[in-house]
Amino acid sequence: MENVMLQQPTYEVGAKKWLITITVITCAIMELIDTSIVNVATRQIAGNLGATIEETAWVITSYAISNIIIIPLTGFLSNIFGRKVYFTASVILFTVASFLCGASSSIWMLVFWRFIQGIGGGALLATAQTILVETFPPNEVDKANGIFGAGIVMGPTLGPVLGGYLTDNFSWGWIFYVNIPIGIIATYLSWKYVKGTKVKAEGKIDYLGILFLIIGIGGLQMVLEEGERKDWFNSNFITTLSIISALGIIAFIVRELKIKNPVVDLKVLKNRNVIIGAALSLAFGMAIYVSVFLYPVFVQGFLGWNATRTGLLILPSSFLTGMLMGLNATLLQKGISPKILVFVGFVSVIGYEFITYFLATPTSGEWDWFWPQMIRGFGFGFIFVPVAGLMLSGLKGNNLAQASGLSNMLRLLGGAIGIAVTNTFVTRRFATHRGDLMSNISMYSPESNERFFGLVRGFQSTGKSLQEAQQMAAGAMEGAVSTQSAIISYAEGFLFIGIICMLVLPLVFFAKIKKGEKVDLSATH
Repeated sequence: MENVMLQQPTYEVGAKKWLITITVITCAIMELIDTSIVNVATRQIAGNLGATIEETAWVITSYAISNIIIIPLTGFLSNIFGRKVYFTASVILFTVASFLCGASSSIWMLVFWRFIQGIGGGALLATAQTILVETFPPNEVDKANGIFGAGIVMGPTLGPVLGGYLTDNFSWGWIFYVNIPIGIIATYLSWKYVKGTKVKAEGKIDYLGILFLIIGIGGLQMVLEEGERKDWFNSNFITTLSIISALGIIAFIVRELKIKNPVVDLKVLKNRNVIIGAALSLAFGMAIYVSVFLYPVFVQGFLGWNATRTGLLILPSSFLTGMLMGLNATLLQKGISPKILVFVGFVSVIGYEFITYFLATPTSGEWDWFWPQMIRGFGFGFIFVPVAGLMLSGLKGNNLAQASGLSNMLRLLGGAIGIAVTNTFVTRRFATHRGDLMSNISMYSPESNERFFGLVRGFQSTGKSLQEAQQMAAGAMEGAVSTQSAIISYAEGFLFIGIICMLVLPLVFFAKIKKGEKVDLSATH
């Protein structure tokens, strides 16, 4: 039976509107920052807690798993408890878990509280945009989507920068403690100002569907997070988990298609635009998270940049994205086809990936990276809102919320898939390039001999013996080969994502959009 008793939204004005906006967008950015803030602190955590790097990786994995599980359930849980109660409780859960993460005395205690933190954080992300679009009147909904979209792009980018600064200048615990004052203020503001919109759902709760979702999607996320570290299907753990995950997903799909009151209504996928929008959301997530994965590793690992320098260069492009998201929402309201805007966005992102492939060299500087980042920011600004518009075009009622929730989940899942696949691609390309370059180092090669003996003479001039100088020269040449191989491989990683976006782009032309149709963006949550 259809949900009933939906409280009609009333829009806010003045200071109250902006207090709600600041509260929910801060919570969303805080959650997205925490998806990547730990990445730069794994060695410090491992050393402090006496854990291996592999064990410490579960601190990242557990958060990602709980995030991806809770997001598709958020609409359902929000209906049961009411949006105000659910959002405020999620802020409290996230804040308390953040404190307990920082205070953890063992690695597995930290992993557990990161999982709990991810449950609260995923709910914040999925609920924040709903609250925003209910706060702004329809003629200002473009502002809400622009603000939210900027947070979507900036959050994962700021994570490593903030994490690096706090870890270097304080301790790893502060990457969690920094959430506490923000969480306390957000708890007060959300309880005081967020409306208690609630839907009374009739029928039994689909507990079995929730269980299958946890097994299927949670298992898939774990496979993606741990696959490369465990050598994929050469590992019995990954093979077994992949089978369990596949069975869970199949059972979930069958269950949700048959049950009367599904926790996630998959029937919305019968709509062509929803399927196309889902594929584009997946690719968009890959582009966002892989760019955050590749860019810092390259400029910090090969160019010697620090975390602050890395973050400052990317901030202007993130602000550009936010401004363009508001513009695109306005264009959609005026009847501009989302197909045109999505096409422009993806072409720009593809351009960024290809340009970066050619510019990613050991001698590149700030300006070599600045303009490609601006192209990236321009492209992202033309994707988030128009993809939502394309995906939601022609949908009504509960189908709007279902399709939008699916889009949020797939964007995060796309990030996980993108990082896993790109990491594997870069690792294997590194092995290939290193083998090719090492084959050129031979006693029969005049160039390598000249280089080798030049290094030997240089080391001897510092007082090293002939044997020591030869060993150091061989190590230096091998190190140079490894560095060059890594640079080429990471550059190809950008190209790889560009090609994936190229393959997805033609789907835009198969979407059905009525000429001059205005998309209702008030449901893009």
